[in-house]
Amino acid sequence: MALHPSVAAVRRGVRRCLDGVEPGDSVVVACSGGPDSLALLAATIFEARKRHVRVVGATVDHGLQEGSAAHADAVVVQMATLGVDETAAARVQVDPAGVGPEAAARRARYAVLEQMREHFGARLVLLGHTRDDQAETVLLGLARGSGGRSLAGMRRGFDHYARPLLDVSRDDTVTACQVEGIEFWDDPHNSDPGYTRVRVRQRVLPVLEAELGPGVAATLARTADQVRDDVEALDAIAERVYAELRAAGEQPGDRVAVPLRPLWEQYRAVASRVLRLAALEAGAIDAELFHVHVSALLDLAAAEITGEVQLPGHVSAVRAEGAVRFRRTGSAGAVAE
Repeated sequence: MALHPSVAAVRRGVRRCLDGVEPGDSVVVACSGGPDSLALLAATIFEARKRHVRVVGATVDHGLQEGSAAHADAVVVQMATLGVDETAAARVQVDPAGVGPEAAARRARYAVLEQMREHFGARLVLLGHTRDDQAETVLLGLARGSGGRSLAGMRRGFDHYARPLLDVSRDDTVTACQVEGIEFWDDPHNSDPGYTRVRVRQRVLPVLEAELGPGVAATLARTADQVRDDVEALDAIAERVYAELRAAGEQPGDRVAVPLRPLWEQYRAVASRVLRLAALEAGAIDAELFHVHVSALLDLAAAEITGEVQLPGHVSAVRAEGAVRFRRTGSAGAVAE
């Protein structure tokens, strides 16, 4: 019997990600119990057996819904039934203060997944984001005016993490589960119009498909790949330039200093990235460092604004003595000793 195209699409994505994994290695698959992560888990189990790779199924209970603990228990049972070598479950505390529930849940989830990866000595953690998720991310970036980094969408891989399904549609993951007889959970949050991403999914993308023709999601995802190539090239240039400027601008008493004259010899796209790297080294929070903050740093460097620029993570930047200087501050803005 021929393999169903949807099952084949999911397995093909997993196969590419496992090419660098050696026999005896372990991989962790993050599984929520939804169709995307269950299709990913089933395909990983199938592909890993041929490579003698251990599969750990991991689920995270964010505690944001009634009955979430019971659901996590059910996912553990389902992962074991599908044939994982080991299961893992964790409950996390989500603090939405300052960043909102989605970002806070994501931060908590990645933190505990990293702990699981270290505990099991896993080579990779596989995430179930699909092509549709990528298209939604690109549209959200466009709407927010977030620049190239946001339009580049989600990375296919970073550190020890990989997204095997970015070329696979959500329809394919649902169909793959149905074909393989895998029951899946429909997360109520995925249909709650209170979330911007859900409105994009339910209202915006269908309108674009109806008015512009089918394939919009695939085109948006392809655009993300193209933009990411450019973003990664600029990032690499900026990292080299930053290393040079950092050494030239460092003085006693400063955590980070970027000299202005050589900074402005760079293209604006490189200069903005250099200042972002400096802010991150000084302690700014990556997930909360947005375009508005980097723009303010550029304005500060150009003397278009004066005073201090406050950055997320209790970091401030000032223009002084021919450089942009970053310091850690206390919660009230005072320089930390």
